[in-house]
Amino acid sequence: MGITKEKKTEVIEQYKLHDGDTGSPEVQVAILTTRITQLTDHLRSNKHDESSRRGLLKLVRQRRRLLADMRQNEYNRYLPFAEQLKIRKK
Repeated sequence: MGITKEKKTEVIEQYKLHDGDTGSPEVQVAILTTRITQLTDHLRSNKHDESSRRGLLKLVRQRRRLLADMRQNEYNRYLPFAEQLKIRKK
C-alpha cells in the first residue's frame, strides 16, 4: 500500500531544489506528507487496522523531526514551504 513510483517522482519534481535532489528536507517532508495523507484516508475506512496506525504515527514523528530541524536551521525556507504544504506552524 505505499506511494506509487509515479506519484513519488511527481512530488520530487515539484519540491526539488536542484537536479538530482531527493534528500533535501523539503523533498523528504513532501514525500512523508503524501504518505501520511494516504494512510489517513486508509484509516478512515479501516478503523481497526492497528499496524497501519502504528506506521502512521512513525511517519508523523519522522516528519515532525525533519520540520523541527528545518525550522531551527533554515527558517526563511521553512515558512513558505510549510504554508505550501498546509502544515501548521508552531
